[in-house]
Amino acid sequence: MDSLTVAFDIPTTPDVRALLERHFNLMRAGSPAESCHVMQPDALLERGAFLVAAREKDGALLGIGALTRIAPNHGELKSMHTASEARGQGVGQAVLAELINTARARDMIRLSLETGSSDIFAPARALYARNGFASCGPFGDYGVDPLSVFMTRTL
Repeated sequence: MDSLTVAFDIPTTPDVRALLERHFNLMRAGSPAESCHVMQPDALLERGAFLVAAREKDGALLGIGALTRIAPNHGELKSMHTASEARGQGVGQAVLAELINTARARDMIRLSLETGSSDIFAPARALYARNGFASCGPFGDYGVDPLSVFMTRTL
């Protein structure tokens, strides 16, 4: 997508907040509370997440993603979401590439994520696998959960 820009943004930007809330509601609707690890927009702020937004030239928001630090050299991807109308256009890849570059620039040597195990998450798992992420066990505060897939990669 040549007209796409991916840049730092904040969860309080109105369209970013709306897409984060859309993501939050979608994740909560599809998973029981004990298996849903999506963060509310305000929680991203509290955790000091680095958030990026993918926008078209005209400013239309197409996707978001966040990076949190869970250990001195270990980051976690959070709130990766591409607007449904923009899926299949490379938005997720562009957001992921920017977050990987940001993690490297912040001296992280490992990047991990938790996503769902159901079919609806298959495209996300495929994106991560294409980018060098491999399945791993739970990390951080996560526990074993059949509804979760954990992935990691070195940088």
